[in-house]
Amino acid sequence: MNHAIEWLHTQLSGAGLNPFLVELISRTLIFACVALAAVAANFVARRVILRAVKAFIARTPTDWDDYFLEHQVFDRLSHLAPAMVLHMSAPLLFPASEQAQAMVQRAAVAYMFAMAVMVVDGFLNALTAIYNTFEVSRQRPIKSYVQVVKLVVYLISAILVISALTGRSPWGLLSGLGALTAILMLVFKDSILGLVASIQVTAHDMVRPGDWIEMPKYGADGDVIEVTLNTVKIRNFDKTVSTIPTYALVSETFKNWRGMSESGGRRIKRALWLDQTSVKFCSEAMLDRYASIELLQDYVAGRRAELAEHNAKLGANAEEPVNGRRLTNLGTFRNYVVAYLKQHPKIHQQMTLLVRQLPPGPTGIGIELYCFSNDQNWGRYEDIQADIFDHLLAALPSFELRVFQNPSGAELAALAGAGRK
Repeated sequence: MNHAIEWLHTQLSGAGLNPFLVELISRTLIFACVALAAVAANFVARRVILRAVKAFIARTPTDWDDYFLEHQVFDRLSHLAPAMVLHMSAPLLFPASEQAQAMVQRAAVAYMFAMAVMVVDGFLNALTAIYNTFEVSRQRPIKSYVQVVKLVVYLISAILVISALTGRSPWGLLSGLGALTAILMLVFKDSILGLVASIQVTAHDMVRPGDWIEMPKYGADGDVIEVTLNTVKIRNFDKTVSTIPTYALVSETFKNWRGMSESGGRRIKRALWLDQTSVKFCSEAMLDRYASIELLQDYVAGRRAELAEHNAKLGANAEEPVNGRRLTNLGTFRNYVVAYLKQHPKIHQQMTLLVRQLPPGPTGIGIELYCFSNDQNWGRYEDIQADIFDHLLAALPSFELRVFQNPSGAELAALAGAGRK
């Protein structure tokens, strides 16, 4: 290379040019040649080698290499070519100044370190995308761990870049960071808390992408779409997105509906509040009418025989209903509800099914349904629940029961008008 420079100087001097013009023209030509070499290296790397790699990947049967292409791993690698040319050409650009050569080489090395960390970043993104194609990724997401690795890589890269630019040993820079530990702890406080929380969340399987969670303090009620080192993103049912700190999942309470999703059922827990004054003993005429209801035929027949035998042994006076044991319209209705739910095609028959009586109160006496639908879809679940209570409300008059409700304004006005008359 030095021979080429000397030859160029000789040719320019032989042309009768003064030494200043010889030096200026030779430096300009050398700079132009280095720039052209860098452009050529970039062209070969991106237009020839990179295109060949992309064509080869397109023909391979596996999809994994496509992720490396998608996340620009090879594109970022191609940026190293012109920097390598510049690094090797530093003695040619400044043959008389070792300091200038060192500055150019340091800048080239710093650039290569920066590009290298971008390559590693793309490589980690590609590995994450490949991992997410497996079913295990739903149970064990690794994005937060990958972010920790990236953070370490960025820190190391920053130290190496500074070391390359200043010419100092990276170990010397690391020893100097000891005094900045407190500041670093403050700056990366959320990341450190997030790292610890991410380990706990993953180890205890507290949250996975796709889980439905509720966290009222943060206005979050929806599906988890992403769990990262610092934040958890939740798409609420109103299509807004809530972002909460990862460590909040460990330090505060939240509700995860995953158990409901995995159980195959969704709970129905709702009560009918009835007017207590409509509860009464069943007459024989009422029992005859109930016996015509298909869901109550066996119940009425069995209970009639059982109570008749019991009262006969007691010698109870049948003329007074409170003597002995009698069926009530409320108890018969409760058994009707049980039978209705047991034959309902949308009720999960292998899960808890209860129809219980709640304590009487100022709003009447409650009959609570506690069961599970076999359809977890929110819209269909609401339809199932509404259809059941529509039917039961319509069936109440058949049992001579009334729903309790506070009087409306129109009813109060009607009572007031009747009083004036």
